[in-house]
Amino acid sequence: MITVHPTAIVSSKAKIGDNVTIGPFVVVEDDVEIGEGTTIQSSAVIYNGARLGKNVKIFQGASVSNIPQDISFANEYSIFEVGDNTTIREFVTLHRGTVSTGMSKIGKNCLLMAYTHVAHDTILGDNVILANAVQVAGHVEIHDYAIIGGMTPVHQFCKVGAHSMTGGGFRITQDLPPFMLASDEPLQFHGLNIIGLRRRGFSNDDIMLLKKAFGYLYSKSLNVSQAKTKIIEEMGDNENIKTLLKFLENSKRGLIGK
Repeated sequence: MITVHPTAIVSSKAKIGDNVTIGPFVVVEDDVEIGEGTTIQSSAVIYNGARLGKNVKIFQGASVSNIPQDISFANEYSIFEVGDNTTIREFVTLHRGTVSTGMSKIGKNCLLMAYTHVAHDTILGDNVILANAVQVAGHVEIHDYAIIGGMTPVHQFCKVGAHSMTGGGFRITQDLPPFMLASDEPLQFHGLNIIGLRRRGFSNDDIMLLKKAFGYLYSKSLNVSQAKTKIIEEMGDNENIKTLLKFLENSKRGLIGK
């Protein structure tokens, strides 16, 4: 059964799954897909290109899959995907992709708190948390389980690594490696996200190995290339270390605090 408030405007062309609830004054445009069990609260707008998974929760005033804030955008076809069980709180704004990639995407089980913004061509992994008013620019990657504190802007083309945690009110203007805590202005490495890692089942051996790797990476006597060489030689077979090395290999903007 689909429940639609009589004041909502829902296109007959939209594809809507079972047990979807659409609240008052919601607008759903033509090229929209909404998975079963999803709830959309009052005055949200679901624009063309939205692809919502199952059991998504969208709160009042949110804007999903609006056109990019990019002067080169020429109304080309693009989409915005939202994964299953993701929560989008009040007045969040999510912009679909440009011709560059054709899409923006949020993974499964994410939480985007009130007033957050995710710009065009940006990809969020699974289990990501963006606290209130985080502002994510275009072409950003935020990997699985990353947490970004409130009021933090993320510069375009930056990468934020898996299992990292960034304090509120800072600025991410370079790539932020996985597994770490980051704070201060300018943003600095402040050790591993140990509490988060333990909650997710990382063993003491895993944590100690990552500590050793980050000791090399943020050593004042080693540059990034030298640190990578030592990490590969001494612990390169470990899966978590491989995740770190892959991130370093793909980094284009330099590392925060380095």
